[in-house]
Amino acid sequence: MPAPRTLAELEADVARDLALIAHPRMEWLQPKTCGGAPVLDVLIIGAGQCGVVTGFALLREKVRNILVVDRAAEGREGPWLTYARMPNLRSWKDQSGPDLGVPSLTYQAWHEARFGAAAWEKLTLIPKELWNDYLLWFRRVTGVPVRNSVEAGRIEPARTDDGLPCLRVETSVGPMLARKVVLATGQEDAGRWWMPDFVAALPAAFRAHAADPIDFAALRDKVVAVLGAGASAFDNAATALEHGAAEVHLFCRRAEPQLVQPYRWLTFSGFLSALHAMPDEWRWRFMAHVLGLREAFPQDTWNRCAQHAGFTMHTGRPWTGTRIEDGRVVLATPRGEFPADFLICGTGMRMDYAAVPALAAFHDNIARWSDRYAPPAEEADERLGAFPYLAPDYAFEERVVGTTPWIRDIHLFGIATTMSFGPAGASINAMIYAVPRLAQGIVQGLFRADLPRLWDDYRRYDVRIAELDPARLAAE
Repeated sequence: MPAPRTLAELEADVARDLALIAHPRMEWLQPKTCGGAPVLDVLIIGAGQCGVVTGFALLREKVRNILVVDRAAEGREGPWLTYARMPNLRSWKDQSGPDLGVPSLTYQAWHEARFGAAAWEKLTLIPKELWNDYLLWFRRVTGVPVRNSVEAGRIEPARTDDGLPCLRVETSVGPMLARKVVLATGQEDAGRWWMPDFVAALPAAFRAHAADPIDFAALRDKVVAVLGAGASAFDNAATALEHGAAEVHLFCRRAEPQLVQPYRWLTFSGFLSALHAMPDEWRWRFMAHVLGLREAFPQDTWNRCAQHAGFTMHTGRPWTGTRIEDGRVVLATPRGEFPADFLICGTGMRMDYAAVPALAAFHDNIARWSDRYAPPAEEADERLGAFPYLAPDYAFEERVVGTTPWIRDIHLFGIATTMSFGPAGASINAMIYAVPRLAQGIVQGLFRADLPRLWDDYRRYDVRIAELDPARLAAE
């Protein structure tokens, strides 16, 4: 079938497709209150791609009493217009995800409707700004309810007026109540952006994390040192060079940079759909190795930096200390000192539950992988052992059972799911498996809590599907 000629035609196709697959259509949840205040069935914190697509999946399950909130203004959710400093997505252009198997909701369908089929054929990689536009369109046409400029904080237990457990979430616009909470906050779901302590101790005028807002124009004619050799470190190095930095030096602690991208290997249905159900030893073995390698940078990312004469990559040269001297930063390294005007750390995240406001009330009772599994000595990794050990529905598990049982209704769906599920909560290519798994887990939890009410409803159900003529009945 030819691609729709206009976006309006595509949107008509979306509406028809969703109507065709709307079975079962029956509403099955009932509104709840807590102290007379309305209670959402699900509150999703984070309106980036994972939060919005989770909302879409729940709407398809007739879980309609939901809300997605995000601290950012509309259009600024997620990394695409903030700290994502690459020009294009690194995923394949025909890689589906948010659509959850509905062809009219794919990025390709949207791109062809907006720019034409020929433009799609010419496209190599998806520009990040267009991906952001697509996600905004997706949330509009699927009807996912989103409220922007709402910052969520502390979560504590509560109860509905009919005695069911629910959660109270403090937000910047007042408390919200929900039976289930999904934390879909991407990279910051269970920790904080990390840099070495000796860098963090420097005045802010001399350093930044790759995820921070950075005034790259102020780096013109400066010498910039970047720590890390992953894709985001290269993106920041390239952005500094493109803004006129005199020199950018990228420091890699490994003697050999990572050039093999393990995520390319594991993008097959068996791994994406089934890893979470495998024994701990295999989940740990695969994901500890993958995360130990870090993310490789592709050829175009290297070329973006290497085309500048002022770019140098230093391999096998970690940073071991810093000091300020004559208005510059002097880096200590195993191969001698190195002076720079500004430092950027592309050093990723570290798990730090106490640093996340939503987790503050129970941060010390979140089960970690180190609480549940002891890997062989050659596979041990303290950093990865701090990742949360999640239930099959992405819910938190208790470190000490019975202390905070209510955290079973808080579902994590960001980067910290990686050790338990592999690519899931921050992955486009895993969405088609990960989001339905999350939605089904939430549905099961809501259904389980409602079983007494549903049993009563069933016992009262008396809708007849036929009327009989008494005169034709021969009673014994």
